[in-house]
Amino acid sequence: MIERQHWHPVAGSEAIRDAPFAVRLLGEDLVLWRDPAGAVHAWPDRCPHRGARLSLGRVEDGHLECPYHGWQFAASGRCVHVPALPAFTPPATHCVKAFDVREAHGLVWVRLETGAIDLPAFAAEADARLRKLNCGPYTVEASAPRIVENFLDLSHFAFVHEGWLGARGASAIADYKVEETPTGLRATQCKAWQPQSNLHSTAPAQVEYTYEVTAPYTAVLTKIPESGTTAVADWRESIALFIAPVEAERSTCWFRLAVADFDSPDEKLRAFQDTIFRQDQPVLESQQPKRLPLDLRAELHTSADRASSAYRRYLSRQGITFGVHP
Repeated sequence: MIERQHWHPVAGSEAIRDAPFAVRLLGEDLVLWRDPAGAVHAWPDRCPHRGARLSLGRVEDGHLECPYHGWQFAASGRCVHVPALPAFTPPATHCVKAFDVREAHGLVWVRLETGAIDLPAFAAEADARLRKLNCGPYTVEASAPRIVENFLDLSHFAFVHEGWLGARGASAIADYKVEETPTGLRATQCKAWQPQSNLHSTAPAQVEYTYEVTAPYTAVLTKIPESGTTAVADWRESIALFIAPVEAERSTCWFRLAVADFDSPDEKLRAFQDTIFRQDQPVLESQQPKRLPLDLRAELHTSADRASSAYRRYLSRQGITFGVHP
């Protein structure tokens, strides 16, 4: 699967401390652990000796120790100590497989197969004028592509987010543009009338969105409300949706906020994002089929769905199979 060559978020960086941490990605169990130098490692969550979960063990003397027989594995993955045979020097074949790991955007990212694909881009990360904050993780009983498509969808605002991001009396969607990019797609001139477009809204506003798909299971939006409709001058924000495809029909999500707000408490910023996503979640989990159909004839479409149709075509071109129907 090409998905195995992509980078996927699997945990918040702050969650990986002194103990092994179990995660699941693309239907496989992994263990994460941090060595004394601060580097995070990702391995199959299975000891090669007798198959016990390494995530039930502990970090001992800078090594990951299996809970069953105490075998210790160095950061390289090689076994360096077998307590039952203290004088035994384990050969190089006594080892666990190591996956590629990176830390970025406050998250730990893993890819199961090495390739040339880079981490998904988030341009706002480098903007010092914007504060960065993660929201989540959210566990969702839905496929990752269904969640991305919902993120790209403007026309549900008036119903799912009524009184917040939309209103029934202003549900019309103006024409907008969608273009292919090397990493997915970009939708521009997306406009929505919103009663409360952000935490600091002081009046209903016409808000312009730009959406980008930067990887199969990643999307970014930027939005700018009308001048004078927020308590913060020159308000702007960018939000990245990072998804771990846990199973074909289960996902873990994080939102990375980049906002022009250095004063509000973290809890207040997260509460707004939590409210919006908790409105989305029951609808997402109700969709059938749970896996996103890539055949455009499987569901009905209008011009308001231009971005989601383009997203499905992109997944088809990429050969994505996890979380979709062909």
